[in-house]
Amino acid sequence: MNYGIVAKIIGNLLLFEAVALLPSIGISIYDDGYDSVAFFETIFLTFTIGYFMSKIPIQKRKVRIKEAITIVTLGWIVVSVFGALPFYFSGVLPNFADAFFETVSGLTTTGSTVINDVEILPMGILFWRSFLHWLGGMGILVLALAIMPTIGVGAHQIFKAETTGPISDKVAPKLKDTAKILYIAYLGITVLQTALLMFGGMDLFQALIHTFGTVGTGGFSTKNTSVGAFHSSYITLVIGIFMMLSGINFSLYYELYKKRFRHILQNIELRAYLSIILVSTILIAINIYSLYGSVFESFKHAFFQVSSIITTTGYSSVNYDLWPSFSKAILFFLMFVGGSAGSTGGAIKVIRIVILFMFVRREIKKLLHPRALIPIQLNQKMLSGDVVAGVTGFFFLYMLLFAAGTILLSLEGIDFSTAASASASSIGNVGPGFELVGPYKTYSFFSAPSKYLMSLLMLFGRLELFTIFILFTPSHWTKD
Repeated sequence: MNYGIVAKIIGNLLLFEAVALLPSIGISIYDDGYDSVAFFETIFLTFTIGYFMSKIPIQKRKVRIKEAITIVTLGWIVVSVFGALPFYFSGVLPNFADAFFETVSGLTTTGSTVINDVEILPMGILFWRSFLHWLGGMGILVLALAIMPTIGVGAHQIFKAETTGPISDKVAPKLKDTAKILYIAYLGITVLQTALLMFGGMDLFQALIHTFGTVGTGGFSTKNTSVGAFHSSYITLVIGIFMMLSGINFSLYYELYKKRFRHILQNIELRAYLSIILVSTILIAINIYSLYGSVFESFKHAFFQVSSIITTTGYSSVNYDLWPSFSKAILFFLMFVGGSAGSTGGAIKVIRIVILFMFVRREIKKLLHPRALIPIQLNQKMLSGDVVAGVTGFFFLYMLLFAAGTILLSLEGIDFSTAASASASSIGNVGPGFELVGPYKTYSFFSAPSKYLMSLLMLFGRLELFTIFILFTPSHWTKD
């Protein structure tokens, strides 16, 4: 293990985080300065430690897969610890377990909160809380790859370890260019949605907060009742549409820019993703029609919640926990599906669901034709056995963690629906669940150990399980 390069890159990451904190302190000073001291202290501490770590001398700059996995995992944990300091130092969350939970929830774009009344928070804290979504959405290390020249040789390993999905493809020959292309699309969608929300009556601050939560598929709001507090069909539909757009593989936007329309239309994952949204919206809209007495209102809320849950954003336009069991069951299973690979969404990902269906279909065909060689093809490309095995292993491990999380959280003495949805929400990076963790509820009632457990599940989900599990294998730390 090349510990020098690991420490150096994490140090650079802390320097980047210190810079990322500057807008929040500016907003704090503009507001009333209540939390500006907490930001000053955090920036000083983060920058100082990051500076000394970045100056560690190294002999080899090459980053192998074991260093990449260590950098990504420890990087997310370290950034979360330092990112929690503004909440802790300001006294907004004087319990560090709460501050860490809120920060991990922000960075992993989960959107679960322990703050019972967000409307009384100072602007600086509100901005930092939601800006974490934007930073973590595409990946803090992917962003670092785009702008930090100190990460050079071996950067592709870091990119592979942090990006989501079973296959990590570059859209440009150079990895730095790939990261820039992804963030240009990311920034473009951010600017467009912010402008549209301001056109709908939001001020710049409100528009930015909700855009960060949408594009990053995080779901933090400035309102206790989320998007529903604005009582605007326009805002609801704009956020609903952009949540859906943010759940699409961002590399497809580059294909759109290059006018490769055939590649987009033939993309199996995109078609499956949109089909799931359409079918789920229709079924729920029919089921909740009696609650609203209007086709438009039924479809509006059904589309918004389907888009919110499948992309693991977690915004709500109404209290869907009051919907019939049929609609809640659909939303619960969408918590496991998630968005597309290469998007900011969490959970299992549509591409893995598609591959699993193809695998099952092949196994059924092999029962009928034992000697037949039946390949699994995706977007006219044959998938290797390693990819298929990786997907099935990921699915098994995902469900195992979900079950373990549910059982451990049930020790709190809560009902099964709350424990199961809290576990599924954490590992899927969704945010709200059902019953005690419903859309208008918080996670504040959980004990500190449970909050750390859910924080760990969030990190497992964001880093796609295997990345963290590898750190627990003795061979990872031994000499080559």
